[in-house]
Amino acid sequence: MATIEADVLERLDGFAGELLRPGDPGYDEARRIHNGLVDKHPALIARCSGVADVVAAVSLARDQGFELSVRGGGHNVAGRAVTEGGVMIDLSAMKGIHVDPAARTARAQAGVTWGELNRETQLHGLAVTGGVVSTTGIAGLTLGGGLGWTMARYGLSTDNLLSAEVVTADGRVLTASEKANSDLFWGLRGGGGNFGVVASFEYRLHPVGPIVWGGPVIHPFEAAGEVLRFYRDFSSGMSNDLVAFAGLLHAPDGSGAKLCGIVVGHIGPAEEAKKELEPLLGFGAPLDVQVGPMPYSVLNTLFDAAFPRGALYYWKSAFLSELSDATIDTMVARFAACPSPMTMMVLEPFHGEVTRVPIEAMAVPHRERSYNCVIAGTWPDPGTSDENIAWTRESFAAMRPFLANRRYVNYMPDDELGEDPIRAAYGPNYDRLVELKRKYDPANLFHLNQNIRP
Repeated sequence: MATIEADVLERLDGFAGELLRPGDPGYDEARRIHNGLVDKHPALIARCSGVADVVAAVSLARDQGFELSVRGGGHNVAGRAVTEGGVMIDLSAMKGIHVDPAARTARAQAGVTWGELNRETQLHGLAVTGGVVSTTGIAGLTLGGGLGWTMARYGLSTDNLLSAEVVTADGRVLTASEKANSDLFWGLRGGGGNFGVVASFEYRLHPVGPIVWGGPVIHPFEAAGEVLRFYRDFSSGMSNDLVAFAGLLHAPDGSGAKLCGIVVGHIGPAEEAKKELEPLLGFGAPLDVQVGPMPYSVLNTLFDAAFPRGALYYWKSAFLSELSDATIDTMVARFAACPSPMTMMVLEPFHGEVTRVPIEAMAVPHRERSYNCVIAGTWPDPGTSDENIAWTRESFAAMRPFLANRRYVNYMPDDELGEDPIRAAYGPNYDRLVELKRKYDPANLFHLNQNIRP
């Protein structure tokens, strides 16, 4: 196991956060991330308390030649937040949030999760698009794009980013916005952690809730083909106030029983929500219906239990070229053979405001009306990892005839971060991102990410 000697640590004199090396109390807990499949041992974990700590840790790793990883406040399926034998910058203690209700803006540090940000913004009846799992960190989600319940009305998380405070590879602290370092700002909005450590984010907020309409409608697996065909028609006419995810899933009781569900979130007026959801609530013979009024902050937790900390995760995803009958039949056939009682296959619709942003406006290019298909391989037993990874890969291969060459960067697994998948994630924006990488990180110090090679 790699170690960092005491004389090297002296270079971090004045570090206000916590420095952890192997054997220190709290080290093992600090190195573990949400994905239990990842088991790496940094030589040093620098738990930063502020921007000065981030600058010091970046400078140490750069000057001493250590591999550098950056951990935000939440989770990423690839697990690239942890380095083996290098320096891990841990931002999870940086939890500052300031909401300006008059200006409808919020500034939040990089260790904040969406649940924490929602709690503060909802005090004022405000929100910004932020995932569907409340334990997700704002940093990783925003830098990769950022889906969520309000995306059809207000765009992706990154579409609502106003500015960012960034520590670059050379140790500078820059503000990136439309007016300052605008090229960097363009790249941060979708380009992930390739250009520096983002210490804080400023968002545009919107009136949302506090009470919205949402919840799941669950059908038996035997009806899955019929339900997904209904979903195709229902979702094609959704208003911008409605986001509906459809999926093949398992019963939450651990029995392994397979189900099919549609989970909705409607942020418009109650009467409009009830009217738009009538066809969904009147379709078929569901096993369970839990759609109704709820706080927006609760809507954002509906998927939390399905993705617990410490479970093992291996995901594949890509946008569909079309949601055809053959696509649906293949999804159902593959899920019938799924080996884990925790895995899901999910359809995420892109429509509304998301699709009205020009492709060249920022790094994230996914602006077509379409569905992102996620094969969310999730299992509890390390002894079944090979079986579950193989099923996920085989299912993705079976779906390939129906997939477009477009990938959502936040879902890419660790073994799929070569140049071709990254090109698929950025499409026509890739070459411009390479030029930005050469400008801001020519030595590729920040490479433990969905890496854009300089």
